Amino acid sequence: MKRRLSGILTLLLVLVVQISFAQDRTIAGMVTDSEGLPLPGVNVLVKNTNRGTQTDFDGNYSIRASENEILVFSYLGFETIEYPIANLNTINVTLSPDAAELDEVIVQGYRTSTKEKSNIASITVSSESIENRPNASVVQTLSGQVAGLNISTNSGQPGAASVINLRGVNSINGNTQPLFLIDGIPVDESNFRSLNPQDIASISVLKDAGATAIYGNRGANGVVIIETKQGNFDSPLQISATSIISWNKLQDHDYDLNNAPEELGLENLYGSGRGASMSEEEIASAESADWLNHFFRTGITKNNTLNLSSGGERATQFTSLGFYDTQGILKGSDLKRFNFRNNITGKSDNDKFNYGSSFSINYSNSNEPSSIGTGGVNQNFVLGAFQALPYVLPSGYEEWAEAPVASFTATPYMLMDKLKYFRQADEEVKILGSFNANYNITDYLSASIVMSADYENEIYVQAVPSESFNIALFAETGNDNDGRQTQSSRRVFSYNQVASLNFNESWDKHTLDVGVFTEYFKAHLRSFGYTANGLFSKTFALGDGAGFISDNSQNDWYTDEAFATSRNAGLFSYFGQINYDYDTTYGLGATVRRDASYRFPDANKWGTFYSVSARWNINNEDFMDGSVFDILKLRASHGTAGNQRITGDTYFSGPDLGKSLFASGVGYGGENAIFLSQIGNPTLKWETVTQTNVGVDFEVFNRRLRGSFDAYWKKTEDLFQSMPVSAINATTGINTNIGSLTNQGYDVNLKYDVLRGGPGGFNLDVNFVGNYNKQEFVDLPSETGVIEDIGREGGKFGEIYVIRFAGVNPANGNVLFYTADGDVTETPNTDTDRVWTDKNIYPDYTGSFGINMDYKGFFIQSQFNYAVGGDRFDFDLAGYQDPSSIGTFRHNRDLARAWTPENRVTDIPSLTATNINTYTSDRYLRSTDHLRIRFLGVGYNVPNRFLEPTGFNQLRIFANAENLVTFSEWRGFDVEALQSAQWDYPTPRIISLGVELAF
Repeated sequence: MKRRLSGILTLLLVLVVQISFAQDRTIAGMVTDSEGLPLPGVNVLVKNTNRGTQTDFDGNYSIRASENEILVFSYLGFETIEYPIANLNTINVTLSPDAAELDEVIVQGYRTSTKEKSNIASITVSSESIENRPNASVVQTLSGQVAGLNISTNSGQPGAASVINLRGVNSINGNTQPLFLIDGIPVDESNFRSLNPQDIASISVLKDAGATAIYGNRGANGVVIIETKQGNFDSPLQISATSIISWNKLQDHDYDLNNAPEELGLENLYGSGRGASMSEEEIASAESADWLNHFFRTGITKNNTLNLSSGGERATQFTSLGFYDTQGILKGSDLKRFNFRNNITGKSDNDKFNYGSSFSINYSNSNEPSSIGTGGVNQNFVLGAFQALPYVLPSGYEEWAEAPVASFTATPYMLMDKLKYFRQADEEVKILGSFNANYNITDYLSASIVMSADYENEIYVQAVPSESFNIALFAETGNDNDGRQTQSSRRVFSYNQVASLNFNESWDKHTLDVGVFTEYFKAHLRSFGYTANGLFSKTFALGDGAGFISDNSQNDWYTDEAFATSRNAGLFSYFGQINYDYDTTYGLGATVRRDASYRFPDANKWGTFYSVSARWNINNEDFMDGSVFDILKLRASHGTAGNQRITGDTYFSGPDLGKSLFASGVGYGGENAIFLSQIGNPTLKWETVTQTNVGVDFEVFNRRLRGSFDAYWKKTEDLFQSMPVSAINATTGINTNIGSLTNQGYDVNLKYDVLRGGPGGFNLDVNFVGNYNKQEFVDLPSETGVIEDIGREGGKFGEIYVIRFAGVNPANGNVLFYTADGDVTETPNTDTDRVWTDKNIYPDYTGSFGINMDYKGFFIQSQFNYAVGGDRFDFDLAGYQDPSSIGTFRHNRDLARAWTPENRVTDIPSLTATNINTYTSDRYLRSTDHLRIRFLGVGYNVPNRFLEPTGFNQLRIFANAENLVTFSEWRGFDVEALQSAQWDYPTPRIISLGVELAF
């Protein structure tokens, strides 16, 4: 009986399961916007369950559900739709924009606005243009994507800081880079190496005074707001993983370098070096070494990110884990990074209280060669790679190391020795955290607070053990343990808090938004370090003290050194803003901000900054009915912002500029003494940037062509400079505010949909980003209106002031120059014949253009960066053409056409010219105009129907290239760098392959 009952129950269970499976079936479809374009990433959830999925790149989805259930479609910025399944197997949905959600589209100052109601000049770059790019720093990825945002990286060191200028350079000595905020946290603009670009949802760049004046003391150079990814409400757990592998290689050059026989032949002709005494047969059979490939390499990068996001009815979370490991193209350089992020948002049951938190822990370890960009023949690997003699072979290192001798010809061996023994590591822990909360007191009144902190702990260690030749070379006689280690710990903590009360009310066709704010900022720097002289190699370990040798009474070889720094910085502000809108057609805005900085004397501690802005949505006028314009908006703004970081550098630089300072030193008879080191200026104050902007936003032909145009004028007044004073004061300068600098130009953004094939069809669009900027000094602290190395009144910042190169004298092969009056001479006057060239390192025109295509899941993305109007000295080329170093360093084939009695018409002087290195001229001043394939990406989004059996809802395979090809007259490795330096670390070409999975 028991067995029979068990059998009946089993049959009933099977029947129930069969009925259950019969009720569930696969529902598939597509989600599009109102124009029929696919929407990727839409949340598709079975109502009142945890079952859900997301649409793929083509807007397709599939999910199992039963006929009595309801599908919920939700997407940020669009209305949520519920769709009963009933007997349907295919459900296609069109989502319409949600006016309430669109209020968060444009980030401006301490508020958000719709694009239609925004008065400001800003641009937002979405995550689609940032993620999966192989750059170590997100700032490098922004290059060329924002009109007027000029980004250059002067070093190929992984994670190296970039130089960032928005609409020109606003200061001579002060900070010129924008304020960066990550989820409301002010961060150091020069350090992004520890942050994961894959976490970023969007980057908004605020340009004009209408947007930046509200940031007062930190908004003079523009503001960049970075928002990281968040989870979505009513969304099931979504897991995605991205894995990218990259190959980093040295970019091409056009220096046309000599091989060993050619270099030896040149030495034989010149009568210097090893080749001077060699026969033609010996020269012809000489073996060549490629020192470029010895010190440089193909670096490998591994980049992996795991994201988890989910959301219920009242809370969301986004969590990411990242690992990044890259080898620099220069041996001895690398970067390893670990990232953890958790973002939470939530709201109360009555929707009156909203909150959010952003928290990330980031760890990085960077190995970085020292002395790059210097002339240290035993220190700079790049110098050895570029100019080591090609007939000096790597195989000779061991023989040289047995009895090392310092010489210029041994440059590569001394550098091989450094590569073997030298160690330099920079270890950083960076923690970023913010919390924001908003409470709606009434329907029109709310209170908010944003609290944020940035903690950075950096441990730097550099060591050279006693076995190193570079140590032994400078050691005292008899000192066999002269190794040294320098180690320092640097800790920075900053806290920022913004509290506000906001009023927002609409009646009839009117909307009024008013906010009052206070902001408090405090930062603390503490650092300590030492240099230990004397290392015992048998027990030495990097960063450890086991091998240290103590000082003794017999000598002073092992005397250690210690150093420490303690700094504090603080700012306080109160400010307000008001925005008025009438019928989404006319808008006015105004801000005023009062700031106090710790940096200035009491008389000028406070600064006041303001802005006014307006817009006219012309397309909403009745007379525009039936026009080709979908959107036509005119904007204008005027205002001021301040720069309190007048010495550049960090929060902590220049804290006592208004005080007279004294320094200790050695005085008469070797006694300790005190000297005047700085004359205080109690009137020192802010640099102030006044900016006017007029712009137009437009969309025409059913949004097929869309873009914006902005014209701006900026003037920096009260420039921080050192004004000369008589040396009778024991110093030659006093810090003061004097002089002004202007930047004026325009920004252009255009995008055109050439083909709109819809989902699965052929889609093609083109885009263009452009900026023109003109700099000019209005006045300078000089009776003549001229300051060398800075500029002249009416001229550009950093304008090059130099003697002009006129060619080669066909009579004798000497160098010819122009006098200031235009006459030709071999002996110019260095004081009177230099002229202003109207050239500097900053290009006049910058931007990019690109073409994007997709068809049936296949896609191509491209970005071509360009720059026109910049000039800088090619000192690497000067080194390759310098005959005075024949027999010492490598040269190029240009010297084969040097002047001789048989070759009188040429651009290369005689190898024995008497004035070849006598005068500094513009002979090696070169244009940096260029066009570069900055980014090229191809890939394939696998359709959802192929993924359904696998459990994945997204699979993307892609290949990317950065700095692929550069077209330029510049002959060197990196045309984009904003400095005229020699033997620097070039930025690499990067090729990457990646895969992105989601389920």
